[in-house]
This record gives sequence, structure tokens and C-alpha cells, in this order.
Amino acid sequence: MIRWAGLALIAVAGAAAAQSAYFDARTAGQVGERFDGYLGYPAGTPGAQARSQTEALNIRRRALYSGLAQRRGVSPQEVGITAGCTLLARVSVGERYLLADGQWRTRGAGQPAPVPDYCTGG
Repeated sequence: MIRWAGLALIAVAGAAAAQSAYFDARTAGQVGERFDGYLGYPAGTPGAQARSQTEALNIRRRALYSGLAQRRGVSPQEVGITAGCTLLARVSVGERYLLADGQWRTRGAGQPAPVPDYCTGG
């Protein structure tokens, strides 16, 4: 697993702090984390401002993944999926997430973080 990707995500996550429309849409289940390290739309389309903020985050993530991939000699997709492991581990109770099987889920109370087996080597 490419563990260094998780460290770089702290910068991307911090940049989202000022994006309240995105956070409101995430709380409402209109935006969720995907297994591939990007954000997606599980419950229709959020408002224009939330969608714009979400897409801006995805653009920043893509740039980060591409840069890391180039420096490490791997594909951006590998970096994204590895980052997805870190991001899925941070999904809070009530938030939506997408695994590789294509099914959106909501993390329930008492459920462990949605970390796929390939993230832990299991």
C-alpha cells in the first residue's frame, strides 16, 4: 500500500474547511467519499454552490494524485485508490460512501469505518 498518499491528503482536507455548502451537502447525504479517492453524488445533485465546491476539491485531489504518482512512478489511479483507503477510514456516522462494488452506503452508528480488505492487506 502506498502510505504516503494519506499524509498529503491532510492539505486537501484542510482546504475544504471554508466550503460550507460542500459540508452541508455531505451532511445531507448528497456528497460522499468514493473508493477511488474522489467525491461523488449518491443522492442526486446538490445545489450549484455545493457541486462547484465538490468539483474544485476533486480537481485538487486529481492534481495531488498526479503529482504523487509521477514522483513515485505509479499511476494516478493507484494513488487515488490508496488515498481512498485513508478517506474511507475517516467517513463519519451518517455519511455516505461508495465502495468498488458500485453501491452507495451510509455509515451507521456502531459500524466500523468502511475500509475495504485491499486497504489492510486482508
